[in-house]
Amino acid sequence: MRASWKVNERRQALHPGDCGADRHSCYDPHRGDAAMRERFERHRQPWRADELHRLRTLAAKGMALKAIAKALTRSEESIKQRAKEDGLRIAKLR
Repeated sequence: MRASWKVNERRQALHPGDCGADRHSCYDPHRGDAAMRERFERHRQPWRADELHRLRTLAAKGMALKAIAKALTRSEESIKQRAKEDGLRIAKLR
């Protein structure tokens, strides 16, 4: 246990992490990356009635899958799956 403390102390002395450089040069795999924490926090949440209404509305307007997923804060896969279950067509913008 004592040896791991010295390794961490040495790592912080070499690169404390708050150096002011951009995110990529300050990346520390042991501390965790901010981009990884920004991923979807909601995992396998049931669909609420207001989300279903909004999904139907946005799909009827012809919005793209990516835009709908961002508006509902759900993954593109979950949007596709629910649209298929409900018989909705999602526009394929090219």
